[in-house]
Amino acid sequence: MTHVGTRGMPRAHREAIILDAAVAEFGRDTYMGARVAAIAASAGVSKPLVMQYFGSKEGLFVACVTRAGDSLASRIDDVLAAGTPTLMTAADTLAAIFAALQPRPHDWTVLQDRTTTRGSHAYTAAQEQRRRISGQGLQGVSALLAATPDLGHIEPDDVAVLADVWEAIVTSMVQWWLRHPDQTADQMTARSYRVLDTIARLGTTISTSVTTE
Repeated sequence: MTHVGTRGMPRAHREAIILDAAVAEFGRDTYMGARVAAIAASAGVSKPLVMQYFGSKEGLFVACVTRAGDSLASRIDDVLAAGTPTLMTAADTLAAIFAALQPRPHDWTVLQDRTTTRGSHAYTAAQEQRRRISGQGLQGVSALLAATPDLGHIEPDDVAVLADVWEAIVTSMVQWWLRHPDQTADQMTARSYRVLDTIARLGTTISTSVTTE
């Protein structure tokens, strides 16, 4: 969406418009392919103004990544702090992620962008936000296991594997959503409940089968 002029707007509002345009551009064309001129045109501002606010394309990307990470992490933190974890906590976490991404789905794409130069500020900023969200996943999995004592012996490496499995589920569902933009956050939340319930039922079936063999 192209904004027609931002004269007279408070700086914070203008910056938000620029960031929205940048996320869309980075999401479509990656960091490597995105052009600041195209971002400025989409935001309805001049390229020099974008550079004045953010310093460089890299500075603009870092601002996008930081905002995306903060938006997702704060909602996930709210879910993790809500109470004793259950399987519903996992579904609620997905619901929080979908709600955070509803206005800017490409926040996720920007966080996963691998076209930045290794060791650059852009690379480090995205990596830090991904690690932050992965750490929340590990925290959630660990808390759920601790709250479910009848699971039996769980080795430390099992926890790490389960955290990776959880991250893969989240990534798969978000990527599916990006390929189906007609779906709303509410529809994706309902789908996540069904998917997680199916996984839980399959897990119970496998456990019963193993026990009876």
